[in-house]
Amino acid sequence: MDPRLYRLSRRLFLSDLGRGTLAVAVLGPTAVACSSGGDGEGAAGPTATGGPPSTTAPDSVETGPVDTAAGGLAPLEWARVNLDFVSAYVLVRGNEAAVVDTGTAGNAPAIESALNTLGSDFSQVNHVVLTHMHPDHVGSLGPVLEATPAASAYAGTDDVAAIESPREVQGLDDGDEVFGLRVIHTPGHTPGHISVFDPDSGLLVAGDALNGTDGSGLSGPNPDFTADLDLANASVAKLAQRDVETVLVGHGEPVESGAGPLLGELAASLG
Repeated sequence: MDPRLYRLSRRLFLSDLGRGTLAVAVLGPTAVACSSGGDGEGAAGPTATGGPPSTTAPDSVETGPVDTAAGGLAPLEWARVNLDFVSAYVLVRGNEAAVVDTGTAGNAPAIESALNTLGSDFSQVNHVVLTHMHPDHVGSLGPVLEATPAASAYAGTDDVAAIESPREVQGLDDGDEVFGLRVIHTPGHTPGHISVFDPDSGLLVAGDALNGTDGSGLSGPNPDFTADLDLANASVAKLAQRDVETVLVGHGEPVESGAGPLLGELAASLG
């Protein structure tokens, strides 16, 4: 059996990337780290494929449908772009899509492949949201924006000045809304770090405000790459006040269901 094929989650998609196959699957553990240098420095533990961090296309993309029952919005679907030590995400509602974080440099093709698994493509992307300024989250911003000429780019207001971009990156603040998602200012990891939350479904894209752990758990931000740990811990408590069901994280494994109690326990332990 090809070692890149893991236990399947909800659906299976295979697509030819010119170098192998792309499997939609539940992945093995990834390293929990965030490097401001974007090169994976500080990453620990095995990657999902057992090799070095990818700079082209991921070996696996995990998808999950999220039903949106209120607000008159189309159902929300998500796909994880696993780039070994860091993940980006694509979200699709009907005929419109958003990209949340872009991973390290060279990964626009991987993001496009993730969109394809949900029946979308770059032409449907109208929003590119960056959770924070670190290079392992904004490294492919230029190529992604070049491929999505209709898309607006966003980041937390206090991080915008540190992000290099071929066009304007709009600042977002607590309570703003993009693509039906609420913006939550979650500073600490960086001054302008933001998370985005779908209140109808309970889907939270937390960037590096949270990390995933083996066994579908949650931990706080990595102290080695966090500017203000006390402020970051306060941001975890802020997220725990939301009615969260699913947590998508920048590092480690997402928690696909039942995330609320885990988040509450984490916030209490950090308090």
